[in-house]
Amino acid sequence: MILEQTPDKSRKISWSYILLGISIVTIILFTLAPILWQVLTSVKTNEDISAIPNVYLPHKITLQHYLELFERRPFWLYIFNSALVSIVSTILCLLLGSPAAYALARMKLRGETIILVLIAVVTLFPYALLFLGVLEIIKNLGLGNNYLALIIPYTAINMPLTILVMRSFFRQLPQDLEDAAKIDGYKTISMLTAIILPMTLPALVTTGILTFIFAWNEYIFALTFITEETMKTVPVATAQLGGASLFDIPYGAIAAATILGTIPLVILVLIFQRRIVQGLTAGAVKG
Repeated sequence: MILEQTPDKSRKISWSYILLGISIVTIILFTLAPILWQVLTSVKTNEDISAIPNVYLPHKITLQHYLELFERRPFWLYIFNSALVSIVSTILCLLLGSPAAYALARMKLRGETIILVLIAVVTLFPYALLFLGVLEIIKNLGLGNNYLALIIPYTAINMPLTILVMRSFFRQLPQDLEDAAKIDGYKTISMLTAIILPMTLPALVTTGILTFIFAWNEYIFALTFITEETMKTVPVATAQLGGASLFDIPYGAIAAATILGTIPLVILVLIFQRRIVQGLTAGAVKG
């Protein structure tokens, strides 16, 4: 009887693995299909792009769309603008948000609960609804066509998220470690920079990358506050790519610009992949 039941169990196990594998492959294909389509479109000729029915695999691979981005437009300058705004706003978020998060995690402040509720509300509030108010501030300060017109809003929008994430990590650190550092003569600022922040490096990396991605991909503020061609960011420049005529949509150039605009984010995530996983999973299991 035991010998007869063993094949049935093996069949059940094998079918479960097959179904699991099919599900995983289906999800991966569904997720990567738009990216693969953009990559293929960026290397297709214009004839293949406009062909009816659709040509899924290009008959001829060309890099002309990528070359046109740099021949017709200053695309390197757009990448520089996006990188500058994203890096500066990310650094400001971490420099200003980390001490605020530490204060909320360790110090007994009056109205701490109200402060945390307000921070959480701001985090959940759609930033697009803040557009008109931010626009008036930018106009009154005369910051139009200035990098600060993007750096300041990006920093303010991402600050609540930075505070909430870093506060949760600071609360997980043992209080005895800080007490020992104070006995050794460390002041609050020196202890924070020399001991506490290095221990929360995964949280800093995770929060920093989330802030960077938001600033890199943001479109509404960048479209409105920056009108000079030499100061535009990648999303705005990509959306404003024009064809040879008014009714010509350069799908190949748009796809190429999308791929080039995504590559820095992919490289950034791959470099800090381990830190990101540590930051997302820290605190999930208490030892």
